[in-house]
Amino acid sequence: MPKQIILVEDEPILCENYAKAIREQGYEVITCNNKQDALDIINKRLPDLALLDIGLGYDAEAGFDLCREIRSLSRTLPIIFLTARDSDFDTISGLRLGADDYLSKDTSMPHILARIAALFRRIQALQAPNESEQIKHEQLMVDAQCFQVEWNGEVVDLSLTEFWMVHSLVKRVGHVKNREQLMGDSNIYVDDGTITSHIKRIRKKFKELDDSFGHIETVYGIGYRWKT
Repeated sequence: MPKQIILVEDEPILCENYAKAIREQGYEVITCNNKQDALDIINKRLPDLALLDIGLGYDAEAGFDLCREIRSLSRTLPIIFLTARDSDFDTISGLRLGADDYLSKDTSMPHILARIAALFRRIQALQAPNESEQIKHEQLMVDAQCFQVEWNGEVVDLSLTEFWMVHSLVKRVGHVKNREQLMGDSNIYVDDGTITSHIKRIRKKFKELDDSFGHIETVYGIGYRWKT
């Protein structure tokens, strides 16, 4: 059964071009051009991946609202923003809401397709037998079967991308992971700024549970590590 993707885009020509290219990869694509239609579809049946524009018609924040709704229904469903709005503020806002990736409409179609495929590979990896174990270290517990991270017994509300980044760091406590390794372990391919935004967001979520949290260390010019 082909993977189902919802494509929310209000420019008809762009929507048609994106949908055609994605269908040629063997995916089923449902298209819509406004927030309400997208909400109706999502609430009837969740797709396997969401590809969202931010501004839809006169609603400048529609894509952000859709991202919130999807995340309220599923912590793990992959969400990609594909938008002309490429400011740092919008990128950080999208990632903060739980999106897994944030692409500009200047991004080439082969690159967009590669990002989609990478996110689906990551979902498949969740069922891999060697990733079903728990990792425990001091106050931390990471469960790769339930995609759950706990700190001092409290659940840390992480997106799927954030989960895999934490998982990557704690597999070898004290070892530095560069950005390429974090991307590989998380099955995403993004620029350095997006990795930095994810790390900042992860730290913030831990600090919401523990003001003294400081276990994710930046090793300047190299990457990040989980320190004791």
